[in-house]
Amino acid sequence: MTPALTLKGVVKRFGRRRALDGLDLVVPQGSVFGLVGSNGAGKTTALAVSAGLLHPAAGEIDVLGLGPFRAETHGGRITLLPQDSRFPPHGRIDDLLAYYGHLQGVPADRLSADIDKLLEWVHLTDRRRSPVRTLSHGMNRRLSIAQAFLGTPELVLLDEPLNGLDPRESARVRDLIRERRGRQTIVISSHNLGDLEALCDAVAFIELGRLVRQDTLDDIIQRSHRITYVLAAPTVMTVLSEAVPEVVWQISSDGLELTASYAAPWTPGTLNAKVLPVLLRSGAGVLEVRRGSDLETEYFSLTPPLPPPPGAVG
Repeated sequence: MTPALTLKGVVKRFGRRRALDGLDLVVPQGSVFGLVGSNGAGKTTALAVSAGLLHPAAGEIDVLGLGPFRAETHGGRITLLPQDSRFPPHGRIDDLLAYYGHLQGVPADRLSADIDKLLEWVHLTDRRRSPVRTLSHGMNRRLSIAQAFLGTPELVLLDEPLNGLDPRESARVRDLIRERRGRQTIVISSHNLGDLEALCDAVAFIELGRLVRQDTLDDIIQRSHRITYVLAAPTVMTVLSEAVPEVVWQISSDGLELTASYAAPWTPGTLNAKVLPVLLRSGAGVLEVRRGSDLETEYFSLTPPLPPPPGAVG
């Protein structure tokens, strides 16, 4: 399968600073793909060079198997939601979406129905004829998301799409993105790792304009070969080691969290079938069973900590 987006050794400079320093990325077609990194890591720049808003100093970019972005080739097939997008304040929602729909090449006989559906998805149907200046920050963000999906582009690039949304609207937009999985390729840059963990098939960690790691979400958080048991009281580890000798255990300092790392032929089901009876018989009391790690833990383990602020006392 041809990747939807490929970056090879991409370099982008702003003056003497390298925002991208030989960045490599491969975004699978039909995936929901997350970009993770600190402020200034290069995430926004990576989206901008992919969409043709910035031109790289070096490297190769391939969008939808058709080479770097060209308006005559990629028009209507790719959209970008910038982090700080703004609409003309006096424009009306329906007029603006119709204008952007024409730019995307949406057929005139389909445009009104597409706008209706998208406004329903982002919960703005009742504001269809409202001017932008009357919208709250969250409503503006939802309008931007609707515009990004107008015309069903093959590749959608979203920079902090859920920023400023309340919990209910965030959940609504997450449902919209999940519904598009497999039909469109969606790349999301976000500092909210919980959102990415809930949405993404694959994730890339970026720091200092370079790729730190790219993999499927399952492999990064070790969902298929790691289980943590949270206990009410410590247990005797020799009993567990005898029950599942092939498993490697990590124990928290207080003995109340046991993390099992395992490989085939063990599965989560077969491991739990062995481990849980042992823990319950020992009187440890099982409070929680968690599969895998989480994005925050894995990101921190692979990237250096930020330096302390000037004047901080260690």
